[in-house]
Amino acid sequence: MSLKEQLENLQQKSLQDIQKVVDLDALNQIRVEVLGKKGPITEVLRGMRDLSNEERPKVGAFANEIKRDLAQAIEARKAELEAKKVATQLAHETLDVTLPGQPVKKGTPHVLTQVIDDLEDLFIGMGYQVVAGYEVEDEKHNFEMLNMPANHPARDMQDTFYITDDLLMRTHMSPNEARDLENHDFANGPIKMISPGRVYRRDTDDATHSHQFYQMEGQVIDKNITMADLKGTLEYTIHHIFGEGRDLRFRPSYFPFTEPSVEVDIACFRCNGKGCNVCKQTGWIEVLGAGMTHPNVLKAGGVDTEVYGGFAFGLGIDRFAMLKYGVDDIRNFYLNDVRFLNQFTQEG
Repeated sequence: MSLKEQLENLQQKSLQDIQKVVDLDALNQIRVEVLGKKGPITEVLRGMRDLSNEERPKVGAFANEIKRDLAQAIEARKAELEAKKVATQLAHETLDVTLPGQPVKKGTPHVLTQVIDDLEDLFIGMGYQVVAGYEVEDEKHNFEMLNMPANHPARDMQDTFYITDDLLMRTHMSPNEARDLENHDFANGPIKMISPGRVYRRDTDDATHSHQFYQMEGQVIDKNITMADLKGTLEYTIHHIFGEGRDLRFRPSYFPFTEPSVEVDIACFRCNGKGCNVCKQTGWIEVLGAGMTHPNVLKAGGVDTEVYGGFAFGLGIDRFAMLKYGVDDIRNFYLNDVRFLNQFTQEG
């Protein structure tokens, strides 16, 4: 049998073996056996030394063509086997997308955040801006610009945490009002701002007191602002939070940064004004303080008191939440007890 016939037989047998292979490992074994240096094609070609000079190049070219055809056949079969392997794997790993997925438990904003968001939406709707500030304040903005100079007895009500002789954790949100007065250009319009945030007092924690809590303060400064504007604003706010039917009253009070000053009470939730142990038999519960901005505060901010006036108010976010939802211990807001917090859900 001639060398050419031997090569043709090897080609036919190898092509049949390639098509019979069912996995990639066996196919790679055929590639090594057929096309390797010690394979049958190489063994046949060793007989070329007995060929004439004319036949030798023809047989060599034919052998290379067979090698090329076999290599292409192996690559084609490899692609088929890989595709089949992927298809089999996909069939075994198919997901039934019609089955219900694992439920994802949705969180909800903290109850205090919900109250803050509600108040912010209310005041933004009335044209107010929300102003952020610094939790670490200096004495100038925390006290002095608010008509509380050094050694003023009003500071005793706000004994707090000092970091240096001049820096302290803010005791209220009023410093933001002072900074707004200091930086505002009335050529751009009046001041209408609220500022919610965390404040700090040196206080003993109990059911109604905490060394840290949330406040929201606001102020309006413009021409011809009166107590009637303040009264209307606070009535609208109270009725929004506690309901239209909730009675409220204004009574005289004292704050160093407002004059005249008032405190706002609402009818007791439990007795509806008749008197009980919750309201200490008065029928009323205090909810916030307010008043007309003191001329000394306006002057400290560089505002002409002959032209401009206004009002300011401050309320406790924690207190509003306690009264609105009937919470009897302020510490519950800060314990991160999910059993407590899950009672306050917010849609949307």
